[in-house]
Amino acid sequence: MLNRSLKTRNDAVPSRRAFLRGTAAAGGALVIGLHLDPKGARANSGPDLSKAPAKPNAFVRIAADDTVTVVIKHLDMGQGNTTGLATIVAEELDADWAQMRAVFAPADASLYNNLAFGPIQGTGGSTAVANSWIQLRKAGAAARAMLIAAAAGEWKVPAAEITIEKGVLRHAGGKEARFGAFAAKAAVQPIPENPVLKDPSAFRLIGTKLPRLDSKSKTDGSAQYALDVRRPGQLTALVARAPRFGATLKSVDDTAAKAVPGVVQVVRIPSGVAVVAKDTWSAMKGREALKLTWDDAGAERQSTESQQAAYKAMADKPGLVASKRGDAAGAIKGAAKVLEAEFSFPYLAHAPMEPLNATIERAADGAYDIYAGSQFQTIEQAVAAGILGTTADKIRITTLWAGGSFGRRATASADYIAEAAAILKATGEKAPIHLVWTREDDITGGYYRPAAYHRIRAGLDAKGAITGWEHRIVGKSIIIGTALEAMMVKDGVDATTVEGASDTPYALPAYRFEVHNAREGVPVLWWRSVGHSHTAQAMEVFVDELAHAAGQDPVAYRLGLLSQAPRLSAALTLAAEKAGWSAREQKPGRGYGVAAHESFGSYVAMVADVTAEAGKVKVNRIVAAVDVGVAVNPDIIRAQVEGAVGFALSAVLRNRITFKDGEVQEKNFDAYEPTRMSEMPKVEVHIVPSAAAPTGIGEPGVPVLAPAISNAVFAATGQRLRSLPLDLTALRGV
Repeated sequence: MLNRSLKTRNDAVPSRRAFLRGTAAAGGALVIGLHLDPKGARANSGPDLSKAPAKPNAFVRIAADDTVTVVIKHLDMGQGNTTGLATIVAEELDADWAQMRAVFAPADASLYNNLAFGPIQGTGGSTAVANSWIQLRKAGAAARAMLIAAAAGEWKVPAAEITIEKGVLRHAGGKEARFGAFAAKAAVQPIPENPVLKDPSAFRLIGTKLPRLDSKSKTDGSAQYALDVRRPGQLTALVARAPRFGATLKSVDDTAAKAVPGVVQVVRIPSGVAVVAKDTWSAMKGREALKLTWDDAGAERQSTESQQAAYKAMADKPGLVASKRGDAAGAIKGAAKVLEAEFSFPYLAHAPMEPLNATIERAADGAYDIYAGSQFQTIEQAVAAGILGTTADKIRITTLWAGGSFGRRATASADYIAEAAAILKATGEKAPIHLVWTREDDITGGYYRPAAYHRIRAGLDAKGAITGWEHRIVGKSIIIGTALEAMMVKDGVDATTVEGASDTPYALPAYRFEVHNAREGVPVLWWRSVGHSHTAQAMEVFVDELAHAAGQDPVAYRLGLLSQAPRLSAALTLAAEKAGWSAREQKPGRGYGVAAHESFGSYVAMVADVTAEAGKVKVNRIVAAVDVGVAVNPDIIRAQVEGAVGFALSAVLRNRITFKDGEVQEKNFDAYEPTRMSEMPKVEVHIVPSAAAPTGIGEPGVPVLAPAISNAVFAATGQRLRSLPLDLTALRGV
């Protein structure tokens, strides 16, 4: 089933010129193709999707069989954007939800670029819905207008007298038809340059609970993930990589590996030695049989302890200024009370449930086909083309469902795609190569959420008001040294290191945020919520400490500082109200904590209810309030926040990546354990009503969980656990 499907999608693709001509398919039916770019819109016709799938170059296609297919330019790694983006089109089109379909777009930044990233097709930063909002509304509205124009011509009535409801065009005179009846004639209508968008008061689908488009295929197993790909003649490759980052291969004896049944070839590539075999098991056994000698002369040799000590020493000195206001040092010096705190954060692995993998092959036309849960298609095309000695337009990518990512599939180096391309080239391009990373490869092989260290000092006046705030952050930059440095680093400051702190919404009268860029050799990358994953903990726990020192309620204290941040203030107020904050229980060992944070343009507040006893913390209940602008699909928003709680909880309670003599100590889920179902608290998610343009929710649910729990632990025990994961040994005897 999978092989047949993949062959059809990629081997029977008509040429672009033929597609643009609008040639009718064998069935005689046409589809509407719409592409809206900054220069305007144009219409294309193409063959019936049910007969001969065409290379999609549009966002909306309506077929003679009445299906409406939305071409999704983003990767769906479980966040539900295929449903969310289809909802936007269906709303403006007045379609029936049952007729909606979704397919992933091919890699083509000229058509499917992420408007938030510039000329790059990619998914990340919780941008999928936000950057598509107007684009897809216009596409849906234009298609609607073209259908009406076609019907008006056929029925010989004014277009203004035709309405559409649930995929049916109607005229008061009694005529009616479904979309498919006018697909062909609509395709040749002029595209309105400025289609009229619905007033939000007329939204019928947006804001409602709609069934996810991917539920059925993911339930019956027909959804295609990269790990499922099987191409004719396909071989499986595993790579032996250096145990320490920065080490190089000195020598290899592959005699025993080649003798393993099933092993076909052993080749050297820049990242190590690849064993290519007929199946995964043979590749694993062949890799185990390799005799490798590594040169550690340039390798990373730090331990976690020495690295943390180095970070603390760096924080003793002034760093690069990320933001400042007034004389923070002077304001603190004259304060009635001064508080200081330090926070440390470990490296974290992404550990998606589907480990990294990709299949690549040389096609009959000389181009290359890649099948992957592709997150940065444009970068992957460029990297693969460079390795294979061709041009990016010769790299075709079929994007498939991804079993999680949390940022790991989006690297500036396209590392695992580069490995697959290098292996294909080294093996003479004779057979399709399916590169597979094992779980151990993934957890020990980097890239990681950067480790970080925060040191904060603040002053309070006699009434408990903050007079000044000094904040120094140490961490390795994700961006410096990559192709993105010129675009995302200013005056040496990587915004992803300080985001959520240096741009705090709190009305601090004087502040100074500084950063030190650590330089160790551990590869780092954005982890779900990026810098906010540690800055929110430092900011929200320290604000809680200041509230306690001021003798004020933590919620009221925050609201007093958020006078210029009405949306975050509203989310905090709603979370507190729904959690029953003012009437919360005051019992030994039971505590309630609160946190509020803005990230990626979304506002989230959480109240955590925890029990601390016998040196353990049990999170009983999380009440969250979120403001993401217009809630396109509230059910998916709730699911994303629930998932964020489950994802972040393991990092709050236990997970860390540690190093000993430069080697990662955690290898698999036994030592890097995801949240278990028995640990999952009750999660309640409340959405703040908003008419603002939608933002994202894939990441913003993560940062607030840790400080909400940390502050609840303090309320329950009187002990401040600042660093992550929480040091539960400090609670012994509680």
